[in-house]
Amino acid sequence: MSRKTSGAELNDSGFTPVVYDPQYILMVNELKKYFPIKGGMMSRTIAQVKAVDGVTFNLKRGTTMGLVGESGCGKTTTGRTILRLSGEKTGGQVLFNGQEVYDLSPKEMRSLRTKMQIIFQDPFSSLSPRLPVGEIIGEAVREHGLVSKAEFNDYIDQVMDNCGLQPFHKDRYPHEFSGGQRQRICIARALALNPEFVVCDEPVSALDVSIQAQIINLLGDLQEQYKLTYLFISHDLSVVEHISDTVGVMYLGNLVEYGKTEDIFKNPLHPYTKALFSAIPVPDPNARMNRIVLEGSIPSPANPPSGCKFHTRCANCTQRCKEEVPKQREVEEGHYVVCHLYDR
Repeated sequence: MSRKTSGAELNDSGFTPVVYDPQYILMVNELKKYFPIKGGMMSRTIAQVKAVDGVTFNLKRGTTMGLVGESGCGKTTTGRTILRLSGEKTGGQVLFNGQEVYDLSPKEMRSLRTKMQIIFQDPFSSLSPRLPVGEIIGEAVREHGLVSKAEFNDYIDQVMDNCGLQPFHKDRYPHEFSGGQRQRICIARALALNPEFVVCDEPVSALDVSIQAQIINLLGDLQEQYKLTYLFISHDLSVVEHISDTVGVMYLGNLVEYGKTEDIFKNPLHPYTKALFSAIPVPDPNARMNRIVLEGSIPSPANPPSGCKFHTRCANCTQRCKEEVPKQREVEEGHYVVCHLYDR
């Protein structure tokens, strides 16, 4: 059965379970997701890719959290693991409305699917080329029995209208639409189930800038209308600054900094965050850019360095950074960083 509170004891992974706080729709605690590397004649596990390695954050209802970082840092895997789309987790907690997602039975999980949805990065490959748009959007609605047969067509028309699609689009196929229209179809498919929480996995990265603005505004309008909560995964920092209430910065499977958007962008603390933000282009040809260029090799998530994972590229690296793993610390109210520079 599902649990409304996290009453588990200290487990073998060594993390302390969190207690459910009703103000948060999602509570992620020391989440880990490793993928095995097989080798040898017996195809045994010889190593593990530590895609997500101890991520912790809380997400308030009706807000948006931006998750940023360079390619391969584990952003998408974090989102998919939260939704239980990548098999079993390796460790940690994922509390959704107080329920441990990974404690739910298949029947309970099926019911929860309507409340947790995802908008995929590629709007073309995530849509079936063999189904018309009306069926793509309404398939899950019919499967979960959210509306009666008599109300079905009107319901799908309403969902499409909310996402900027016309009723006559129902009989068309994905290849007949532009990239922006396909992304609207993906958004309509997610919203058709009346979710509470949506993972937006780089939903505008494949679109033109003008279309990006339309989709971002659409997501904002829908959030206000339906009181949605977003986990917005992106590498576009300007988009994240515009849409997010809080921001988490990931590096090699770890959340190295987390806090309110204003605090993160005005006062970045972690050396990696500073380097990441220094690459944001400024729309002023006379402005002087203080670009921080990271040196050193990018470690492999299958063989991460000891101590702080960023120490191989950090200009402020000390011997302690090479040997001891830093802990998450609250430097100012609601602003957390994982760095030895801020140890008290």
